Amino acid sequence: MQKDDLTTGSMASHFRALAIPAAFGMLFATLYNIVDVYWAGRLSTDAQAGLAIGFQAFFILMAVGFGLSSALSALVSNAKGSKNAAQTQTFIAQGLTYGVIATVVLMIVGWFLGPMLITLVSEPGVYRNAALGYFRWLIFALPGFFLAYGGNGILQAHGDSRSMQRALMVAFFVNIGLNPLLMFGIGGVWAGMGFNGIALATIVSQTGVMVFIISRILKLDAMQSVTRASFRPIHDIFAQITAQLIPASSAMMVMFVSGFVVQFALKEFGGAAVAAYGVALRIEQILLLPVLGMTGALLPITGQNFGAKNFDRVRAALRFCWMTGFAMTVVATPVLLFAGGWAISLFSDDPEVIRIGSSYLRVDAFLFPIYMMLFSINSLLQALKKPIWTLWISIYRQGFGVAFFIWVFIGMLDFSVWGVWLGIATAVTSGWVLSLVVASKVAKEQIGGLIVKSNSY
Repeated sequence: MQKDDLTTGSMASHFRALAIPAAFGMLFATLYNIVDVYWAGRLSTDAQAGLAIGFQAFFILMAVGFGLSSALSALVSNAKGSKNAAQTQTFIAQGLTYGVIATVVLMIVGWFLGPMLITLVSEPGVYRNAALGYFRWLIFALPGFFLAYGGNGILQAHGDSRSMQRALMVAFFVNIGLNPLLMFGIGGVWAGMGFNGIALATIVSQTGVMVFIISRILKLDAMQSVTRASFRPIHDIFAQITAQLIPASSAMMVMFVSGFVVQFALKEFGGAAVAAYGVALRIEQILLLPVLGMTGALLPITGQNFGAKNFDRVRAALRFCWMTGFAMTVVATPVLLFAGGWAISLFSDDPEVIRIGSSYLRVDAFLFPIYMMLFSINSLLQALKKPIWTLWISIYRQGFGVAFFIWVFIGMLDFSVWGVWLGIATAVTSGWVLSLVVASKVAKEQIGGLIVKSNSY
């Protein structure tokens, strides 16, 4: 098991060790989703639209899982940075218990909430029915997703992003085989499950990821002396996890609800627009992977150094992240501008889907560096134990901003589908300005400022 001390050594080497495996892991997670989009497209455009909406509903529930990952990464990395082995073990054991309890609650809530959300943002017909059936199956994949991603926060706090990478790589290849098998069956033996086979393939493969991640956690040095009593809920620790989790999860949930706002706006333009947005998001995610790996690595690095009170290294980590992130945008922007239509055509031969999807990617090209800075500021605020600010920024940008500016461009200015894209762009840009103001304020209080002369790392 990797046991990196992120409070010493080269900053570049720490980012490489954490960001590259994380980016590859997310690449395979995204390719996993693209395999699903591909096979749904082999059925119909309505199936692709149903997949996009059903998955969006599912990921509103997963917002809590991503929040748990961020919370445990921050708490465990701070404890590890302060060299408190007992506290590190306590946060790990309590985090796992917290995850199990939260999963059960969310499965019950999701069973009733998901179909309501899907009905809200879709029109009656084939693609709504596809989304409802897909979601009802997918809810049983929640334990696999939730505990795997929550557990990954623990591993990242220990400098280990390779375990998740390996698990997601295996899951990707398993999914390639399971999707067609479960959808179309075996000739003369079993007819298959059709569209819902995609969901069952996800349940099987993601459960395997969960088992592997938990096994890696139990092999950590901090867990070798753990007892059963360590897993019994402790009110104070649960409160600390919740205090970190709620803002991060709420921010993620606002983001996913924002996706539903976009879907709601797109539904008046037809199923092709809904499908185009779903496909374009997958392509966007692929290009953002290096950025997500880099900004994700920032959290445990700054978390350990903040716990160790190495504030100069916290600032150095943020600068390194931004400089590297801007270099990445130089590669991604031309792809989004000039190759978007070709990329969309890999997943759909519907000319309307290709046209609408490529228009979104052209707007997205100008937002790429802004997304990078937003993600890095979120990681910094989480590491500094000020996650509440990520929630307020998200509420403005993805809660109010997206809905308001889409309404301005479509309801007031009577734009076509371009009004949706420009509304998103305006919300993201103004949210970025707000996040810079907030980050400067928090950094001044917690570490003496964002920009202070420091040594080179």
